[in-house]
Amino acid sequence: MSIAITGASGQLGRLVVESLLDRGVTPSDIVAIVRTPAKIDDLAARGVVVRTASYDDRAALTEALAGVDRVLLVSGNEMGKRVAQHGNVIAAAKDAGVGHIAYTSIPDATTTPLLLAGEHKATEQLLAESGLPTTLLRNGWYWENYTGDLAGTVERGVLAGSARDGRVAAAARRDYADAAATVLTTDGHEGKTYELGGDQRLTYTELAEQLSAVAGKTVEYRDLPKDAYANVLQEAGLPADYAAVLADSDAGIAVGALDVTSGDLQRLIGRPSTPVADVFRAAL
Repeated sequence: MSIAITGASGQLGRLVVESLLDRGVTPSDIVAIVRTPAKIDDLAARGVVVRTASYDDRAALTEALAGVDRVLLVSGNEMGKRVAQHGNVIAAAKDAGVGHIAYTSIPDATTTPLLLAGEHKATEQLLAESGLPTTLLRNGWYWENYTGDLAGTVERGVLAGSARDGRVAAAARRDYADAAATVLTTDGHEGKTYELGGDQRLTYTELAEQLSAVAGKTVEYRDLPKDAYANVLQEAGLPADYAAVLADSDAGIAVGALDVTSGDLQRLIGRPSTPVADVFRAAL
């Protein structure tokens, strides 16, 4: 059985490929689809099949998916372009005769108030209309979302956000990769929607306490209005549109939009999710 991963040079895609290899999938049965093959020379050296295609090129995607039985569509990172890009992958999968497609979405994509969900909801609709056997992997928040400037957060002693006392049930990126690998290598997932979130359901105050314990220095949570938090993110160098989306996501946490309690992640990976302290420790 041939399994393809789109965006295989990205943070999640690479981890899915590695998880498949760890599970004993024959490297030549794994197709890593990337824009820049040189980024995964190490995977190619292990026997993984590398094919070149961008999300913007339907013809190249169709060629890259030739002979593939199952494909993981890792959602793209170009906000505003993702519906068209994902549509290209879905159409290419149909053209190539792929038998099963899994997609990395967002919790409660059809009903969540998060701005981030719009393109995921539209992609899920495209999948429903495609007629392809589909699995929706609605990935919750990653603990790694908080590690971009973790050393700086520790130095300042302040974790800023706009989540009030809402809880976020995040997990490590590798946890979500392992869940995807399970779906790609086992049967019975067609037509299923998995709401994925971690075991720890933390407020940002509790998150700051976890970071304090790992860093050995007190870090306090500072709650800000959404617009003020977006300004902080822009001052840190993020584009305005992206900062607005992240601030909106924090506001969503405040109302429970990322507090996933389904247990789907744990059932798929057969273990508890990775503790946030482990992720912080590795990042520091």
